[in-house]
Amino acid sequence: MTRTAGALPPARAAGRTGHTGRTARHRLAALRAPEAHRSNALHPAAWWLWALGLAAAASRTTNPLLLGLLVGVAGYVVAARRTDAPWARAYGMFLKLGLAVLVIRLVFTVVLGSPVGGTHVLFTLPEVPLPDWAMGIRLGGRVVAEQLNFAFTQGLRLATLLICVGAANALANPARLLKSLPGALYEAGVAVVVAMTFAPHFVADVVRLRAARRLRGRGDRGVRSVLQVGLPVLEGALERSVALAAAMDARGYGRRAEVARGVRRTTAALTVGGLLGVCAGTYGLLAAQGAGYGLPVLVLGLAAALAGLRLGGRRAVRTVYRPDRFGTRSWLVAGSGAAVAALTVYAARYAPGALNPPVVPLRAPELPLWPAAGLLLGLLPAFVAPIPPRTPPSPGPTPSDTSYDPPPAPRKESPA
Repeated sequence: MTRTAGALPPARAAGRTGHTGRTARHRLAALRAPEAHRSNALHPAAWWLWALGLAAAASRTTNPLLLGLLVGVAGYVVAARRTDAPWARAYGMFLKLGLAVLVIRLVFTVVLGSPVGGTHVLFTLPEVPLPDWAMGIRLGGRVVAEQLNFAFTQGLRLATLLICVGAANALANPARLLKSLPGALYEAGVAVVVAMTFAPHFVADVVRLRAARRLRGRGDRGVRSVLQVGLPVLEGALERSVALAAAMDARGYGRRAEVARGVRRTTAALTVGGLLGVCAGTYGLLAAQGAGYGLPVLVLGLAAALAGLRLGGRRAVRTVYRPDRFGTRSWLVAGSGAAVAALTVYAARYAPGALNPPVVPLRAPELPLWPAAGLLLGLLPAFVAPIPPRTPPSPGPTPSDTSYDPPPAPRKESPA
């Protein structure tokens, strides 16, 4: 049997094929999400970057189908990667807040009217006449379908923004996020941590004092009771603050390194200018006409702010115990949010009618396929982020523990 020059023997070729298959399986296993623990936990800033990318995409469209898809993407990721921590319950609160915003927006449109005209009259409310100085404002009158459609899309967009922020609050650990702040924001981070620590004590003091007043037969409602409860609460908070300040001073909090005056001025100029650039760039991205200059201004502002924070970090004399690493999975999560925002901004430029359908004439919205496929990239964290450990449920009673054993029958004594 002849063999072509340069060809591998059959045994070696089969071995190489098997080795290639094992390598591919190992790579797929490496991409599979592991169980989360301290060493591979996702960086909290990655969740915020992902959520802000979804929020930026929501700000570029008024299509209710795309906004509903964004809400579904955020909800699926939260359901798949939410922990059992107390802050993870914030997502439900933001859902209720978004629903309340949507309802209030519709109620205001029905009562106060809208500048959007229309021909599909739904009902007519009694109109209250207003003086001449209130020209342009009305109470009651005709309510048309186009006005409610416009109010619904605007309220749904704001509700989607709130839900995206709620997803970041439910997924990111606030203590680790504050721990990851740069050295220039060290004092602000300490203040926020202290405030978050004292807030539960403040609420517990209020509950304890109100219960004590009820036990003494005094009322716990009204202005007088609020004043009588507020004074002891503030006194206790002041005592804890003074004790904490003394303890922090004894442990060396507040120390700063000596930095030249020119470095301090450069740091302040870069930080303030960079933050102003970030605000202007963010406004440009959120505005309908500012997509052209918003991204360059945002990038320049971020670069200046990061440079200022880097220089400002020289004043902080401290080390970080076990700092969080921005690993590959964190980059994938943050990149998915940035990709969703970039694709939506691009789609809003080449297909503005699909992302922002006109209110007049009234018609059903259509789902643009390519922008919708771009939004589905936001589902990537549900597959690459580490799986949070679940608290096992407490074992319930076994059937043998709950079964009823009747008492033994009394024994009859035989007569003597």
